[in-house]
Amino acid sequence: MIRALTTHTEAHVRTAAVAALWAVGGDPAEVMPLLLGLLDDLITFRISEAADVLAEIGPPVSAALPRLRRHLGHGYEWVRVPCAAALWEIGGAAEAPSVLGGLLQAVAHNPATANAVVACLDRMGALAAPVVPLLREQLVQPGRGDGFQTLERDEELQRIIRTIIARLDPLEQGLTS
Repeated sequence: MIRALTTHTEAHVRTAAVAALWAVGGDPAEVMPLLLGLLDDLITFRISEAADVLAEIGPPVSAALPRLRRHLGHGYEWVRVPCAAALWEIGGAAEAPSVLGGLLQAVAHNPATANAVVACLDRMGALAAPVVPLLREQLVQPGRGDGFQTLERDEELQRIIRTIIARLDPLEQGLTS
């Protein structure tokens, strides 16, 4: 039943079916052609959701890396961020410069992406060190994210930023030792 829905014409049904097929079947080879098709789609949420599933799968879907890299230049930040995160999860350290560039461009154009960007930076560990100065700037801004950011989300964002800074900044490490 799920396989039949992966070609459904309704946009949300198709992406949900592909994600469900991965969750139930766990076969990267089966879902890879479907995910690549979604990456080539014009509908932005299909691209983003395909990138999210690719990120879950990780290195076995390295054939998707060129398409994900291409989307780092997409005009919509909510496509760039999941594609950058998927690049990281699939390609790891070799993709770090591209991932950092994509994440920083996205958050510069759309501060509402900050939570997703910082979450990816946190997963990157030491390879996110070049962005510590920008993270410090985020902390001193009176309002992070967009106008719809809740207090809880802002506090979580601040907590993650402080954790990253403490882990990556040698000066900060000396103060906390």
